[in-house]
Amino acid sequence: MATLLHIDSSVFPAGASASRAVADAFRTSWEEQHPEGTVIHRDLAANPVPHITADAHTAGFADPATHTPEQAAAFAERVQLIEELEQADAVLIGAPMYNFAIPSTLKAWLDNVILMGRTAGTEDSKIKGTPVTVIASRGGAYGPGTPREGFEYVQTYLRAVFVDALGTELEFIVPELTMAPQNPAMSDLVPLYEASRERALDDAATKAKELAERLAA
Repeated sequence: MATLLHIDSSVFPAGASASRAVADAFRTSWEEQHPEGTVIHRDLAANPVPHITADAHTAGFADPATHTPEQAAAFAERVQLIEELEQADAVLIGAPMYNFAIPSTLKAWLDNVILMGRTAGTEDSKIKGTPVTVIASRGGAYGPGTPREGFEYVQTYLRAVFVDALGTELEFIVPELTMAPQNPAMSDLVPLYEASRERALDDAATKAKELAERLAA
């Protein structure tokens, strides 16, 4: 049965996070198709991974036989995260926009799993072609034609990472205007927020089902 790697990075708990709500809809639909499958869940807000250190970084370019004890320990943590990614048949990532970018915890995870010669920069990468679905929630609107189009760095960055660097198959689901219900200045946008949320929830359930059926074929 297929394995789904589910990464959450929102600092807000379930019920208060748009990215978690949509990711949960995806995961529920996925599990309905794969009741005996495996889901590996990493909540980077509750259990952050180590930010990349000099030892962890340099160990990735050195012969393991030459690693210092510090390099060996740091690299072992990277390898654990990489192996989780390599064994996944599909990846689901909650990536809310914070200050125009992804959460630092998600950046730390990416810094650990991007390893030249293993997950990047090689045709032999085990993650090449892996389907990745990113829930890119955001408090405002940053799509083409909006006033803040030029401030959209989440999808731009993650596309460069997952497509250009890692060679995965990437799709985005984008619930936006999530601040509208809390911000009086955005009250006129609440109907658009509600429509965006419903569309994202439906897209998540549909994409998960389609992907599960594709992998099972």
